[in-house]
Amino acid sequence: MPALNVEFSDRELEDLRQIAKERGTSMKALVREAAAADIARHRALQEGAEAFRRFFAAHADEFAAAFPDDEPSAGGEGRVA
Repeated sequence: MPALNVEFSDRELEDLRQIAKERGTSMKALVREAAAADIARHRALQEGAEAFRRFFAAHADEFAAAFPDDEPSAGGEGRVA
């Protein structure tokens, strides 16, 4: 499995040791879990943004009617999703 060397300050390293000890896990597992959670969060945000763009595009006319003041002017570039 590919690996990654990560540098931490002395304070960060001590904090990681303490947290790992409190959770009864290794520092390696703790850091990997944190990275995996951030990756999952990032993917979920990307998927949510894409779902919003699709929803907005599918209902653009309804949004335009409900919020006419937010529509671009006639000389503008048009609607952006």
